[in-house]
Amino acid sequence: MSSVVSTDLLDRVRDRLAQTSGEPTPATVAAAIRAEAGGVLGDTDLLGALRLLQTELTGVGPLDPLLADSTVADVLVTGPDDVWVDRGQGLQRSNVTFADDAAVRRLAQRLALSAGRRLDNAQPWVDGRLPGVGNSSFGVRLHAVLAPIAHGGTCLSLRVLRPATQGLDVLTASGAIAADARELLLRIVEARLAFLVVGGTGAGKTTLLAALLAQVDRAERIVCVEDAAELAPQHPHVVRLVARAANVEGVGEVTVRDLVRQALRMRPDRIVVGEVRGAEVIDLLTALNTGHDGGAGTVHANSPEEVPARLEALAALGGMDRAALHSQLAAAVQVVLHVHRRSDGHRSLVEIGMVQRDTRGQVTIAPAWRSDGHASAAAALEALLERRSGR
Repeated sequence: MSSVVSTDLLDRVRDRLAQTSGEPTPATVAAAIRAEAGGVLGDTDLLGALRLLQTELTGVGPLDPLLADSTVADVLVTGPDDVWVDRGQGLQRSNVTFADDAAVRRLAQRLALSAGRRLDNAQPWVDGRLPGVGNSSFGVRLHAVLAPIAHGGTCLSLRVLRPATQGLDVLTASGAIAADARELLLRIVEARLAFLVVGGTGAGKTTLLAALLAQVDRAERIVCVEDAAELAPQHPHVVRLVARAANVEGVGEVTVRDLVRQALRMRPDRIVVGEVRGAEVIDLLTALNTGHDGGAGTVHANSPEEVPARLEALAALGGMDRAALHSQLAAAVQVVLHVHRRSDGHRSLVEIGMVQRDTRGQVTIAPAWRSDGHASAAAALEALLERRSGR
């Protein structure tokens, strides 16, 4: 760095720009540099400082090239020299670095402001969405935690939200869905069985859900509710409702639970919750128990067997007890689809489970199709499909 363009000068320029509203432009950055330098910068020094600050103060700073890569799904910053990317084959260290932790912190705070959220010592973490970032029309999901809550320094997580548009044919051709499972999935959709897609983070839950919704009869109306816009099923009649976080003043929040209730008033043939992660599970199960067959949603769970316990915990957030949850779940949902992501990045459907109740009234998930061939509930699912197909 030139001795004229000192670290102190750059800090003063940052402070000046922080007091202005809106996204910094090349003109405002250049004007701030001239004002703080007192007119002593030559053209070469001015251009050097402008390039440096533009990289830091616009877009996602040094992370821009990573998010511009169409293969990148996640960008994770755990320190100035610790920037990782996930291109579908697990995490890989990138060659992008920051000057210091203060630079990571400044970027995190600026992105939080762009998402309409607050990030400072009083509110040291943030979760939001950045529209128009990277090469995704859906934007980027932002999460950040400041030090010292994040012990090693500011942590920044960016997930690229791309529309899940792969159809069943593509997923079958890629090996993500077995041929016999594909035929079973088509029958499940046609019979209007309600289903949950479960799996871990990045396992392909949204991708499979979108592919199945694309198979819904063209005369039906689908209302999708999401926390972050990811579902884009290839269907002519989809209404998409997206939740909204509170702004920096703490007002304006619209929750998934609010939107599920609104969806009931929109004459849906099928109600879909992109990701069930809170008390909205109560409203979804209630909706599916009031004549809205064929609904769906996704849930984070490592196996079908964990689904009842996972939903118990979510329902408890809304005041529903265990017995009521199991009763509602057994009446509302018939099928659970489990997707899994291997360490090499390959994602596939590994189980189709059937929701059943035991002698104590508790819900269990019995395998009706599995990639390893074990399917104790295959006959029960076949019988249910036969009954429902006659409707």
